[in-house]
Amino acid sequence: MSDHGQGVRFAVKALPADDDRSRQLERNMAPHPLIYQELPYEPEYFIYNGRLACGRMNNVTADEAYWMVRRRAVLRHTGERPIEIRGPDAEALLDRVFTRHIGKVRPGRCSYQFACYHDGGLITDGVLVRLAGDRFWYVQADGDLFSWMRAHAHGLDVEVRDPQVWVSQVQGPRSLQVLETAVDGPAPDPFRYFDLGRVRIAGQAIIVTRSGFTNELGWEFYLEPGVDARAVGDRVLEAGKSHGMVPTGAVAFRTRRIEAGLLSAGTDFDATVTPFAAGLGSYVELDKGDFIGKTALEAADRRRRTWGMRVLGGIARLGATLTHHGAAAGLVCSSAWSPFQRCGVAIVRLTAPGMGPGTALAVACTDGVTREAVTCDTPMYDERREIPRGRRVAIPEIPGTVQA
Repeated sequence: MSDHGQGVRFAVKALPADDDRSRQLERNMAPHPLIYQELPYEPEYFIYNGRLACGRMNNVTADEAYWMVRRRAVLRHTGERPIEIRGPDAEALLDRVFTRHIGKVRPGRCSYQFACYHDGGLITDGVLVRLAGDRFWYVQADGDLFSWMRAHAHGLDVEVRDPQVWVSQVQGPRSLQVLETAVDGPAPDPFRYFDLGRVRIAGQAIIVTRSGFTNELGWEFYLEPGVDARAVGDRVLEAGKSHGMVPTGAVAFRTRRIEAGLLSAGTDFDATVTPFAAGLGSYVELDKGDFIGKTALEAADRRRRTWGMRVLGGIARLGATLTHHGAAAGLVCSSAWSPFQRCGVAIVRLTAPGMGPGTALAVACTDGVTREAVTCDTPMYDERREIPRGRRVAIPEIPGTVQA
């Protein structure tokens, strides 16, 4: 998946619906139907999947947003763009495109999936939602998998379409309480990690899933055509008020997803990186039938090159800013300040595969100072990912001194 903390502020003049410029804007920078919940807070936007996604707002600082994710709840309207795959050969197409067995994903469940090029390089990743035996949504990160699926559907009885669905997330330890407050009746039960549920919110039929991009407890809701999006959005926002929830942008997610080792497509990996180098080798199932990239991955170097990193006293500058005993050592792909760990955190891709966790490096930081850094495994804490599963419910304390 992907997050972007930097954005650009847009001021778009309203145009007639039949104006060619209006149609072009709709294709290339379509706004989320709940964007009005962000506009009071001077939002900064970036383009993601041809949609506007909010990077940051002025209602909370990055540190405040971090602690809300860890201690309360936040609401974020994403730029994720679901693709619908349906028909008798839907599973066959997905088995052709993805590296994991699709048959293991039962209706009513979700699965993390990514696609590779024929040479084994990663295209993008996302969450596969199995709505029925012959119907799926693939909620992809930034990238064009729609055309890739259409091209590889040749000869199969399957339809690949854009369902015009919009996605929002509620994340944080109080997120399920927000869900219970928002729904018209009872919340889904059971509602396990990566489950799908069907509920009614403000009288509207809504699909929800137990996933997210923070490694905290959380859920997502999907706005389909014909749904009264404003009624749903207003109900969710109102339901969150008693639980301390506020709307946020992508910056609220960055530190937490880095700490969790959740990779950002196009930032932490690209077409030159294999799943093995990205640390995603456990999601490559070479025992399944043929899939795109399988031959290349069977012959690929399976050593991991992507790790977490902690920087004492600063935030690593992005790019080729790492050295080891004076020699270039790799790339800083993502970085941020962790108010909880009280250090800089980063996702790095190292040149030498032998530089695993515990490797001491030097890194140039955003303030112009070069500092010592040490690589680490991810997640940086909650190693068994018990927080998003609801098995670890302790709320972290805010340290006495928090660095901005």
